[in-house]
Amino acid sequence: MQANVLNIEGKVVEKINLPSFFSQPVREDIIRRCVLAFQANRRQPYGADPLAGKRTSAHYHGRRDRRWTMMNRELARVPRIHNSSPHLNFRARFVPQAVGGRRAHPPKAEKIWKQKINKKEKLLALISAISATAIPEIVKKRGHKYEGELPIIVEDSVEQIKRTKEVEEFLKKIGLEKELERAKKKKVRAGKGKMRGRRYKKKKSVLFVVSHKNVPLAKAAENIPGVDVVSAKDLNAEHLAPGAHPGRITIWSKSAIEVLKKRLGE
Repeated sequence: MQANVLNIEGKVVEKINLPSFFSQPVREDIIRRCVLAFQANRRQPYGADPLAGKRTSAHYHGRRDRRWTMMNRELARVPRIHNSSPHLNFRARFVPQAVGGRRAHPPKAEKIWKQKINKKEKLLALISAISATAIPEIVKKRGHKYEGELPIIVEDSVEQIKRTKEVEEFLKKIGLEKELERAKKKKVRAGKGKMRGRRYKKKKSVLFVVSHKNVPLAKAAENIPGVDVVSAKDLNAEHLAPGAHPGRITIWSKSAIEVLKKRLGE
C-alpha cells in the first residue's frame, strides 16, 4: 500500500510504502472496549457520607402497653423525634422517605470503577484504530469533511510550524477548509451538565501525529477548535477513536510513522 507525501504547500513531493498496520482489519469491538477502559480509569470515585441522614436521636417505640408507646397514634411506624421541642415532636427522620432522612441507595465511594485490559488487546485496538484512519468510508461516517486521499502523510517540516494562522493555512491547502468550519460549531449539552460547567459539546476534528511532543506545531495548533497534536510514542486508541468511534481524520508526519514502526515492531 502506497501513499502520497505532502509538503507544507500541500503539494505531492514523493510516494512511500505504508507499513502493514495501515491495512489491518478494523475491530470496532476491541476499539470500543479499550476506549471505555481508558475512560473508566480516569474516573474519580465519589460517594455520600455513610452517616448522612443518620445523625439523629429519632427512634421508634413499638410496645402497645407502655406509657411512651408510638403505636395507635394514626402515624406511620417509622423512627420519630419525640420529647423534643413542640415543632419537632413526632417528626419522622432517618428513613429515606422522611425529610432530612438518609438516601435509599446513595453512590458508594468504595465502588471500583477501574477496568483491566490485556496488553495485546490494547495493542490490537491501536492498530485497528490506525487502520480505520486510512478508510474513507469510516472517516466520513464520523462526519469529517474531506475528499482527498487517505491516509494524509506530510513532510517533517510541518512539525516546525510556529503560528496558528500558518497551521490553518496549511489545513486549507490540503483540502480541510470545510472540516475546520464543521469543528467551529458547538451545541448545548442535553441534561444537568449544563449547570455543572460543561454547557457546550464541541466536535473533534484533525489529529496531528508527530515524532515527539515538544515540536512547535503542538503549541501553534492548540487554539484551533477540535484540533489535537499527539506524539507517536503517546498515541493510543482513544486519540484515534474519540468516544469509541473509529475513523478520526489524522495527519501523520514521516518521522511519526518511523517511530510507530519501531513501537509496533514493523
